[in-house]
Amino acid sequence: MDAHLTEWLNLGIRWIHMIVGIAWIGASFYFVWLENNLNRSNPREGLSGDLWAIHGGGIYHLEKYKLAPPQMPENLHWFKWEAYTTWLSGVALLLVVYYLNPSLYLIAPGSDLAPATAVAIGFGSLIVGWFVYDLLCDSPLGKTPALLGLVLFVLVIAACWGYSQIFSGRAAYIHTGALMGTIMVGNVFRIIMPAQRALVAAIEQNRTPDPVLPAKGLLRSRHNNYFTLPVLFIMISNHFPSTYGSQYNWLILAGLAALSVLVRHFFNTRHDSNRFAWALPAAAVGMICLAFVTSPNRPNSAPNLAATSPEQASVTVEAQGQAPSFAEVNKVIEERCAVCHSAKPSSPMFASAPAGVMFDTPEQIRQQAAKIHAQSVASQIMPLGNITQMTQDERDLIASWIATGAHID
Repeated sequence: MDAHLTEWLNLGIRWIHMIVGIAWIGASFYFVWLENNLNRSNPREGLSGDLWAIHGGGIYHLEKYKLAPPQMPENLHWFKWEAYTTWLSGVALLLVVYYLNPSLYLIAPGSDLAPATAVAIGFGSLIVGWFVYDLLCDSPLGKTPALLGLVLFVLVIAACWGYSQIFSGRAAYIHTGALMGTIMVGNVFRIIMPAQRALVAAIEQNRTPDPVLPAKGLLRSRHNNYFTLPVLFIMISNHFPSTYGSQYNWLILAGLAALSVLVRHFFNTRHDSNRFAWALPAAAVGMICLAFVTSPNRPNSAPNLAATSPEQASVTVEAQGQAPSFAEVNKVIEERCAVCHSAKPSSPMFASAPAGVMFDTPEQIRQQAAKIHAQSVASQIMPLGNITQMTQDERDLIASWIATGAHID
């Protein structure tokens, strides 16, 4: 497929995915907040609570019925298409970004995994994951929600570990998010919507609703609520190579997911008491700890180039040995990096420089030295899929050049 067309197809689908995802998450967060903040003291007959709110210059009065109003309304809004279109657009993104060219983003560099096999494992695992989750929820484990939640957390992180053994770090994260998203939309399609349809049908037929289905729907809705923040992080994770690019990427995701669940629990319970007021500062401390433990080894970390004077660079060269010449480094970057990162990429996969990063001039290369270090030395996620076959010696050469001041003269 033409590189320009692929780029715009990627953009269009990603834009749709973001729009409908925001709508789904917004509705989910709003109704959880609404349920938690209903005034349940002395409600009118037939009501379980109400709430007054002001927003956008208007005052609103919302009421929740214990079962149903005396007469069902003609127009009853159902919240479902936000979920369905989020998942469908997400699958389309998987297809365009990962499955149409699996050697680039999906398969780990150096892996012998066949492209068709990688795609089958990736998509098949999403379907299998839903059925495993559904069986666990319907098992006796479902009667102890806290234990079930812990088991699900462990299994999701185990899935991330498994993905990281066969896929690139970026693909491992995205497939973990896709697995959680598949579970979430499966909950809406297979459990929550049927429960709501059964409730409405029972009311219209003057039957007593089956209490089992709404209870199952409530449990699945809570799971969706706690899945949301980890999935949101995964959606933006490709901007943070120190997470998915680490050899411990699955443990990093476990930490970030646990902190996300903790933050979500605080917001879910703060209407009740301040028992979890410690959750936000604890999450902040946890993020600081993760930032510390994921930092590159100090000897190989990139220096502050803006603060490196010629005199300082001279001292560094004396301490570390002869600095590589820029000509040596430039040759590596021309052969391994600039095929994509150029105003006019020679690679057929890109119509323009990815992320706008170009290495056409010495000044551009030096300006991006810190990012080059992060992507090609520290995490080694670049070149993508190592399609240009950058060697470890070449990475070490770049690291040494950056460590000694990244000079271009």
